[in-house]
Amino acid sequence: MALISPARRVAFEVLRRVHGGGHSDTLLHELAKPLAPRDAALAHEIVYGVLRHQNQLDWLAQHFSGRQILTVDEPTAILLRMGLYQMRYLARIPAHAAVMEAVELAKRSSKRAAAGLVNAVLRKVHKRQLNFPDPAIELCLPDWLYQRWLSQFGEQQTRTIALTFLKPPEKGMDPGARSVVPHLNLVPGHRYLDLCAAPGNKTWQALKTGDLKAIACDRSFKRLLPLQQIGIPLVHLDAAQPLPFKPSFDRILADAPCSGTGTLGRNPEIKWKLTPEDFARQQARQTQILKNALDVLAPGGTLVYSTCSLEKEENEDVVRAVCGELPVEMHRRTPGIDPGDGFFIAIIRKPS
Repeated sequence: MALISPARRVAFEVLRRVHGGGHSDTLLHELAKPLAPRDAALAHEIVYGVLRHQNQLDWLAQHFSGRQILTVDEPTAILLRMGLYQMRYLARIPAHAAVMEAVELAKRSSKRAAAGLVNAVLRKVHKRQLNFPDPAIELCLPDWLYQRWLSQFGEQQTRTIALTFLKPPEKGMDPGARSVVPHLNLVPGHRYLDLCAAPGNKTWQALKTGDLKAIACDRSFKRLLPLQQIGIPLVHLDAAQPLPFKPSFDRILADAPCSGTGTLGRNPEIKWKLTPEDFARQQARQTQILKNALDVLAPGGTLVYSTCSLEKEENEDVVRAVCGELPVEMHRRTPGIDPGDGFFIAIIRKPS
């Protein structure tokens, strides 16, 4: 029986679990941890490469096989994507290794007929340039999202954003994420509320200001727990529900849960799981979070509302619906134009 490299075995398992609803970053952290550094790096490369290019890989599978990729079972589709990604996009991977191990994985995980299909398709793959049938496949976006961004950003900016998301993002705290907290203009002594704090990166950043009277909240108390070591009060609550505080905070950060379309380079599976209806659902929750946050902001205080979404429904529309005549300053960070992930930031000041 042919051997399967640990990297490809882990990549296949991660991609199967992502299809079942898992998160690629969490799964890779768990499953690739025991691997040697070289194998872990290859597993990461295959997983993120497949997820970033998924619809393009499916088109390539159809091109080389003459059949619709969606007519095969999901494990077989994943193996075809993995093989195609290695053969078309990774220069240092020997084609025979990608084919042989994909076939062996098929034998162990699916029907034997699937191994024959995987073998037949991958042996037809070449690296010659192909013309993709439409921009959505060329840019590796769902067609509905491509059309949406085309309407919102125009052709050139949509292309810039999409191509940026096909590159590996910066490791460490993202420059876009780091840009949010400075807009609070925190000074020692401020009463500070972080409403959607988990996993705590922005909370840590804010606390570097010095002696803040800080409270961190989130609806997932488990994800708040890493903040226990810094000794500030942690509150388990849903920020979309009325808050158990008086209007006493000088500074509030509402880094609201969102669709995450500004992070598709870091979290590429999002683009294949999202539906157009998700934005209205997110908007309803975000609107309530912002209203509740304003209710507990002290007169003269500043509230920063932020998302890692590119969609106006989750950003400008929420702020305009809630803030009325309040003075608001809005900023956007656009991938490919600004460093890091895409972010929306609104600075809202409450009159004294």
